[in-house]
Amino acid sequence: MLALLAVAVALGMSNFAAAVAIGLAGVDARTRLRVGIVFGAFEAGMPVLGLLIGAQVAAPLGHASRWLAAGLLIAVGGYVLADAIRDLDPASRGRPKTAVPGSPAERTAGRPPGSGGLRRLVLAGLALSVDNLAAGFALGSYHASVVVGALTIGAVSVALALAGLELGARLGARAGERAGLLAGLLLIAIGVAIAAGAVR
Repeated sequence: MLALLAVAVALGMSNFAAAVAIGLAGVDARTRLRVGIVFGAFEAGMPVLGLLIGAQVAAPLGHASRWLAAGLLIAVGGYVLADAIRDLDPASRGRPKTAVPGSPAERTAGRPPGSGGLRRLVLAGLALSVDNLAAGFALGSYHASVVVGALTIGAVSVALALAGLELGARLGARAGERAGLLAGLLLIAIGVAIAAGAVR
């Protein structure tokens, strides 16, 4: 069980880092719920999906997902960064504020709740979990059922994501208007780290 928990923590660390970026824009109960559901569902579901589609398909997908995940996170981070730079421009003070994926800002940015920000949150959750497709085949070596393993990975991922949100909110309060810049740069950095193989 300790080995399974260690694997779950290793798989969830990228979610922790991404949640810090999301938390920079502010955290409320709805943000916690949405991030917990999205990250937990993807992290728990991908190992099961990998087991269902079979080793011959899941293993190559798990390997290729590193580049897909990196590209998606860099793209989302670039979008957030570009919005943050625009918002810091005095000429754009009247424009809607940056909506970091899943943050409260998306509901105060002059657009309907869930538009854009929720899609980017789901995209980030997918990007961070695609490499877990092959994890389902490793669960047997930890003497745990696939269901127990998936639930453990999902629960640890949710706990790490919620901790990341709180840390991000504290950092964002200190960063002030530059929180959007930090969020975008952090998402890009996570994408680069995944591409380099430093983060799973």
